[in-house]
Amino acid sequence: MNDEERREAAVKRLKDKRDFRNHVAAYVLVNALLVAIWAFSGGGYFWPIWSIAGWGIGLAFNAWAVYFERPITEDDIRKEMERDRTSGPSS
Repeated sequence: MNDEERREAAVKRLKDKRDFRNHVAAYVLVNALLVAIWAFSGGGYFWPIWSIAGWGIGLAFNAWAVYFERPITEDDIRKEMERDRTSGPSS
């Protein structure tokens, strides 16, 4: 990987991290608003849980992709191509 490719990968990671932080901010603000609406409307059944849980699952997957998923390397590609070559066509 040359310097330009490393730079492009670093820029992509930084953009992904910024997008994730924006996603977290939207999640917190919107769900706080929903909880406030629930509270000011008299409480009762805690219906904001559906938004909190559903969106939270999506947020968790986004966090995994941004902070924990390992990028695909040239070595990974080479190994996959070799595996494909040795398995041959399925008939």
